[in-house]
Amino acid sequence: MDNQRITSALQLLRSFSRVNKTMMRFVQKTAADNGLSVPQYTILVTIAPEKALTQKVVGEKTFLPKSTLSQAVDGLVQAGYLHRQQVEDNRREMLLSLSCEGETMLKGIHKKEGSVHQLTAGAVEMLSEKEFAELLQAHERIADFFDEKEKKEDAT
Repeated sequence: MDNQRITSALQLLRSFSRVNKTMMRFVQKTAADNGLSVPQYTILVTIAPEKALTQKVVGEKTFLPKSTLSQAVDGLVQAGYLHRQQVEDNRREMLLSLSCEGETMLKGIHKKEGSVHQLTAGAVEMLSEKEFAELLQAHERIADFFDEKEKKEDAT
Protein backbone atom coordinates (compact mmCIF):
# COMPACT_ATOMS: atom_id res chain seq x y z
CA MET A 1 0.00 0.00 0.00
CA ASP A 2 2.78 2.43 0.93
CA ASN A 3 4.67 1.62 -2.31
CA GLN A 4 1.55 2.40 -4.36
CA ARG A 5 1.14 5.71 -2.51
CA ILE A 6 4.75 6.71 -3.26
CA THR A 7 4.46 5.57 -6.88
CA SER A 8 1.30 7.66 -7.35
CA ALA A 9 2.98 10.67 -5.75
CA LEU A 10 5.97 10.32 -8.10
CA GLN A 11 3.69 10.02 -11.13
CA LEU A 12 1.90 13.22 -10.14
CA LEU A 13 5.18 15.06 -9.53
CA ARG A 14 6.55 13.95 -12.92
CA SER A 15 3.33 14.98 -14.63
CA PHE A 16 3.38 18.47 -13.09
CA SER A 17 7.10 18.77 -13.81
CA ARG A 18 6.65 17.88 -17.47
CA VAL A 19 3.78 20.34 -17.97
CA ASN A 20 5.67 23.07 -16.10
CA LYS A 21 8.90 22.51 -18.05
CA THR A 22 7.10 22.55 -21.38
CA MET A 23 5.05 25.63 -20.54
CA MET A 24 8.14 27.49 -19.29
CA ARG A 25 9.82 26.97 -22.68
CA PHE A 26 6.86 28.72 -24.31
CA VAL A 27 6.76 31.42 -21.62
CA GLN A 28 10.45 32.12 -22.37
CA LYS A 29 9.77 32.20 -26.11
CA THR A 30 6.71 34.44 -25.69
CA ALA A 31 8.66 36.86 -23.50
CA ALA A 32 11.68 36.95 -25.82
CA ASP A 33 9.51 37.37 -28.95
CA ASN A 34 8.09 40.51 -27.35
CA GLY A 35 11.34 42.03 -26.10
CA LEU A 36 10.68 41.09 -22.47
CA SER A 37 12.53 39.08 -19.88
CA VAL A 38 10.64 36.23 -18.20
CA PRO A 39 10.39 38.23 -14.93
CA GLN A 40 8.99 41.24 -16.83
CA TYR A 41 6.44 39.07 -18.61
CA THR A 42 5.52 37.37 -15.32
CA ILE A 43 4.98 40.75 -13.64
CA LEU A 44 2.71 41.97 -16.45
CA VAL A 45 0.50 38.88 -16.45
CA THR A 46 0.34 38.97 -12.64
CA ILE A 47 -0.82 42.59 -12.51
CA ALA A 48 -3.17 42.45 -15.53
CA PRO A 49 -6.20 40.74 -13.90
CA GLU A 50 -6.00 42.98 -10.81
CA LYS A 51 -5.32 46.27 -12.65
CA ALA A 52 -3.02 47.40 -9.79
CA LEU A 53 -0.95 45.66 -7.12
CA THR A 54 1.73 46.75 -4.69
CA GLN A 55 5.24 45.71 -5.57
CA LYS A 56 5.32 43.65 -2.36
CA VAL A 57 2.22 41.66 -3.43
CA VAL A 58 3.67 41.12 -6.92
CA GLY A 59 6.80 39.73 -5.27
CA GLU A 60 4.73 37.39 -3.09
CA LYS A 61 2.68 36.14 -6.04
CA THR A 62 5.61 35.65 -8.41
CA PHE A 63 8.28 34.48 -5.93
CA LEU A 64 10.77 36.72 -7.71
CA PRO A 65 13.75 37.83 -5.59
CA LYS A 66 13.54 41.51 -4.60
CA SER A 67 16.49 42.56 -6.77
CA THR A 68 15.09 40.74 -9.85
CA LEU A 69 11.65 42.21 -9.21
CA SER A 70 13.03 45.71 -8.80
CA GLN A 71 15.12 45.52 -12.00
CA ALA A 72 12.24 44.08 -14.01
CA VAL A 73 9.82 46.76 -12.74
CA ASP A 74 12.35 49.50 -13.58
CA GLY A 75 12.62 48.15 -17.14
CA LEU A 76 8.83 47.97 -17.54
CA VAL A 77 8.41 51.53 -16.23
CA GLN A 78 11.14 52.80 -18.59
CA ALA A 79 9.50 50.98 -21.52
CA GLY A 80 6.19 52.65 -20.66
CA TYR A 81 4.34 49.41 -19.87
CA LEU A 82 3.92 50.03 -16.13
CA HIS A 83 3.05 52.95 -13.91
CA ARG A 84 4.70 53.10 -10.49
CA GLN A 85 3.55 55.38 -7.71
CA GLN A 86 3.96 55.57 -3.96
CA VAL A 87 1.13 54.24 -1.82
CA GLU A 88 -0.49 57.19 -0.01
CA ASP A 89 -0.43 55.67 3.48
CA ASN A 90 3.02 54.07 3.11
CA ARG A 91 5.67 56.02 1.23
CA ARG A 92 8.02 53.02 1.16
CA GLU A 93 5.46 50.88 -0.74
CA MET A 94 4.95 51.21 -4.49
CA LEU A 95 1.71 50.63 -6.37
CA LEU A 96 2.15 49.10 -9.83
CA SER A 97 -0.42 49.29 -12.60
CA LEU A 98 -0.44 48.61 -16.32
CA SER A 99 -0.24 51.63 -18.58
CA CYS A 100 -2.40 51.81 -21.71
CA GLU A 101 0.67 50.73 -23.69
CA GLY A 102 1.17 47.79 -21.34
CA GLU A 103 -2.44 46.68 -21.67
CA THR A 104 -2.32 46.96 -25.47
CA MET A 105 0.97 45.07 -25.66
CA LEU A 106 -0.29 42.28 -23.38
CA LYS A 107 -3.53 41.91 -25.37
CA GLY A 108 -1.42 41.63 -28.53
CA ILE A 109 0.70 38.91 -26.93
CA HIS A 110 -2.42 36.97 -25.95
CA LYS A 111 -3.64 36.98 -29.56
CA LYS A 112 -0.28 36.25 -31.20
CA GLU A 113 0.00 32.85 -32.89
CA GLY A 114 2.50 30.65 -31.07
CA SER A 115 2.27 32.53 -27.78
CA VAL A 116 1.89 30.52 -24.60
CA HIS A 117 -1.70 31.84 -24.38
CA GLN A 118 -2.65 30.57 -27.82
CA LEU A 119 -0.95 27.23 -27.21
CA THR A 120 -2.70 26.82 -23.86
CA ALA A 121 -6.02 27.66 -25.49
CA GLY A 122 -5.32 24.92 -28.04
CA ALA A 123 -4.57 22.44 -25.26
CA VAL A 124 -7.83 23.35 -23.52
CA GLU A 125 -9.75 22.80 -26.76
CA MET A 126 -8.49 19.19 -26.82
CA LEU A 127 -10.41 18.54 -23.60
CA SER A 128 -14.15 18.15 -23.25
CA GLU A 129 -15.91 20.67 -21.01
CA LYS A 130 -16.23 17.95 -18.38
CA GLU A 131 -12.54 17.00 -18.56
CA PHE A 132 -11.54 20.66 -18.29
CA ALA A 133 -13.81 21.26 -15.29
CA GLU A 134 -12.50 18.10 -13.59
CA LEU A 135 -8.89 19.10 -14.28
CA LEU A 136 -9.41 22.54 -12.74
CA GLN A 137 -11.20 20.99 -9.78
CA ALA A 138 -8.39 18.47 -9.23
CA HIS A 139 -5.74 21.22 -9.40
CA GLU A 140 -7.75 23.32 -6.95
CA ARG A 141 -8.01 20.43 -4.49
CA ILE A 142 -4.28 19.70 -4.73
CA ALA A 143 -3.39 23.38 -4.24
CA ASP A 144 -5.78 23.62 -1.29
CA PHE A 145 -4.20 20.52 0.26
CA PHE A 146 -0.72 22.08 0.06
CA ASP A 147 -2.02 25.43 1.35
CA GLU A 148 -3.53 23.69 4.38
CA LYS A 149 -0.27 21.84 5.07
CA GLU A 150 1.65 25.11 4.83
CA LYS A 151 -0.74 26.84 7.25
CA LYS A 152 -0.34 24.00 9.77
CA GLU A 153 3.47 24.19 9.49
CA ASP A 154 3.44 27.96 9.91
CA ALA A 155 1.21 27.64 13.00
CA THR A 156 3.66 25.30 14.73
